[in-house]
Amino acid sequence: MTSTQAQLDAATLAWRPRANVWLIGGAVMSATFMEVLDTTVVNVALPHVAGTLSATIEESTWTLTSYLVANAIVLPATGWLSGLFGRKRFLILCVILFTLASLACGLATSLGFLIVARIIQGLGGGAMQPISQAVLLESFPPHKRGSAMALFGLGVVVAPIIGPTLGGWITDNYSWRWIFYMNLPVGLLAVWLIQSFVEDPPYIRHGRASKIDFIGLGLLALWIGSLHTMLDKGQQDDWLSSPFICTLAVLAAVGFVVFVIWELSVREPVVKLQILRDRSFATGTALVTVVGAVLYGSTALLPLFLQTMLGYSALDSGLAMSPRGLGALAAMLVVGRVIGVIDTRLLLVSGFGALAYSVAALGGLNLDITSASVVWPNIITGLSLGFIFVPLTTATMSSLKNDQMGNATGLYNLMRNIGGAAGIALMTTMLARGGQMHQMNMVSHLTPYNETYRQQMQAIGAGLAPMLGSDRAAGAASVLMYGRLSQQANLAAFIDDFRLLAAMAILCIPALLLMHNGRHAASGHKPGAMH
Repeated sequence: MTSTQAQLDAATLAWRPRANVWLIGGAVMSATFMEVLDTTVVNVALPHVAGTLSATIEESTWTLTSYLVANAIVLPATGWLSGLFGRKRFLILCVILFTLASLACGLATSLGFLIVARIIQGLGGGAMQPISQAVLLESFPPHKRGSAMALFGLGVVVAPIIGPTLGGWITDNYSWRWIFYMNLPVGLLAVWLIQSFVEDPPYIRHGRASKIDFIGLGLLALWIGSLHTMLDKGQQDDWLSSPFICTLAVLAAVGFVVFVIWELSVREPVVKLQILRDRSFATGTALVTVVGAVLYGSTALLPLFLQTMLGYSALDSGLAMSPRGLGALAAMLVVGRVIGVIDTRLLLVSGFGALAYSVAALGGLNLDITSASVVWPNIITGLSLGFIFVPLTTATMSSLKNDQMGNATGLYNLMRNIGGAAGIALMTTMLARGGQMHQMNMVSHLTPYNETYRQQMQAIGAGLAPMLGSDRAAGAASVLMYGRLSQQANLAAFIDDFRLLAAMAILCIPALLLMHNGRHAASGHKPGAMH
């Protein structure tokens, strides 16, 4: 190591920001909350978007897919881009790009224009999460990193939960365009706050500019773009029955393999994959992928259950999900204070256990439930996420050096997003095919030789006969009976999905043995020390 590098490392370890760390946290989280909110706030407005822009609902879903794909491509390259432009400058550029793209989305007069604006918005927003996380981890002293991750968790966990509710309220009372317009004042405020309080640490200020790895960037865009599009459109196009999905699968697989080989061999890669040699980081990144699948999978399933099975409106189903945000808020306020006092792995065991319990409770729903049957599992889910997210992030990053944080947070957030996309794809596929499977099994009981079926048909027919006549009543009874069967089959499919998510959460617990306890990060231990 050269003397210059040694001096830079020493300066990085001794560096502390001039501004109050909570002002810094408020600055970066104002941008991050706005960006994360936009991943879900548009969902409930798709029918309105399609109607305004003369498109089908299916076509309008590209406004979601395009944003997520662009977002995911930038995530793992955040550390490299921060070193290239300077992290503070790059963050301000991202916020400006996101804000201007939001204005363009609101002004869109055609679906094509809106999709292009959403791509630009996704490119601008992709770096905000990992940069905010890296800034918080570096700015807060080691013994307060739990509090820093609690603040970060409020944005990335609570925002996706309140997004559908907020989007539904704005769309119903104003216009879907105001979903994008509301980003303008928030974006301007975020730029001013970042400019005023955020600063780059020495290793970024004095670091040399990296060469542009065009091949790595291209391969990154290829495999992530193909994977996200495949996951988003797979069920809609019947997966491998579609040549389009097959092509995407091949591009994603081949692109990923070539990307890994290239990044491990090039001198200045876009993504430094060597960081995965750290056991805690590799384990935590794998676990957050599963957490993303469970969180986003259950978030997609429950509103669908409430709307299709119980007749809730979009706004009402969003309100039914809101207690999850309250639970997460309460848990993060507590967990941020006990990090370093209690073994992080014990917090994680309780978190994953509570998550499994709450999702399994949703697997016990039926068509005669009360609102409490939905509210309490959601509150417990929110509490569990607080006990997972903060300790998991703290333990995952605990043995990394400060100059590894940008690259590490990019990979960490990418895998959470990929897990979320995979979870939604898996749940929607199992829901559709599970409903068909249960229906096939149930329909075998609808025969004249089944005494229960025969009695039910006679009772329904007798009730309809005074209104329709005996001949028509028999046909109407068959239709009603099939409707009941279809409803019960779909209910069974929902139950299967929730129980699978609960099993996924339980299976995460043994992997916690591979992680550090996280206490050294919260008690002032120097980053970079390996155990």
